[in-house]
Amino acid sequence: MTTLGKTAGGLFWMFRYLERSENLARLIEAGFRISLTRGGAAGEEWRSIISTAGVAQAYEASGGTYSGPEVVNYLLRDKSHGGSVLCMIEKARDNGRVVRTAITREVWEATNECYITARSILARPVKEADLPDILASIRRQSALVRGALHGTMLRNDIYNFARLGTFIERADNSARILDVKYYLLLPSLAHVGSLLDSSQWETVLRSLSALHSFRWLHPGDPKPVDVAQFLILDGRFPRSILFCIRKIHEQLHWLEQEYGQRLASQHISGQLLDHIGQTSIEKIFESGLHEFLQSFMAESSRLAQQIEEDYRFIG
Repeated sequence: MTTLGKTAGGLFWMFRYLERSENLARLIEAGFRISLTRGGAAGEEWRSIISTAGVAQAYEASGGTYSGPEVVNYLLRDKSHGGSVLCMIEKARDNGRVVRTAITREVWEATNECYITARSILARPVKEADLPDILASIRRQSALVRGALHGTMLRNDIYNFARLGTFIERADNSARILDVKYYLLLPSLAHVGSLLDSSQWETVLRSLSALHSFRWLHPGDPKPVDVAQFLILDGRFPRSILFCIRKIHEQLHWLEQEYGQRLASQHISGQLLDHIGQTSIEKIFESGLHEFLQSFMAESSRLAQQIEEDYRFIG
């Protein structure tokens, strides 16, 4: 193979970590915005954010409480558990150093700047008043790396592995944010259709930079079925599950062409694309949105593991 397993793995994980750091920043923003609408009941929102981030066990072991400032600083800058935004960006930079000869100078410099900026703005505990600007800076730095990738990289297997990392992570994140809203954040069935319900759905859309696009298609208060359809099945929106799976399948197709070999990951991605592309939001709600999202996340994880096995990632 043109790209050795270690380089392929470094590229894949470099862009997974970058996407994960940005997604975690978006999740924190969702928690912050929802907590503003919940007042004294915000503790449960922060508990669900910690759970969605996959660090509940480590957080509770650290003795943290579910207050906004503690959760925010743990997720943004705590290096003790390895899952904070700062840790993710550092891991992306470390992987970037490993694959330095495979990426352009512009991509490396943008990645390095992303790390330096994050280290600077997260050097001290984050105050609530500063949180929106800090989260915006993290998203902006991540976008600069993607822009450098798009604008300077040859469209070859190196590019394909980088994009695979991005879309594997992004699809999982969109599913997690939608799931945590639908299954955990709504206080009770009594709030369905209320102003609180609408504001929470708007928060979910904001956290995925989807509010403007959604309102273009669906004026008025957001309805759960419309939000779910948009974030799962609208192939025009770059953070929808369908869009991400199409991109994953596309990158795997180009790798199949590059290496002249069809592997299990191509087969799995094709099955997943067919399943999602041929379903409807009515069928998803009939079988259960939570169940659908949980099943998708499990399949996405299986696909990611198969990609690593097929292309012999090392380390």
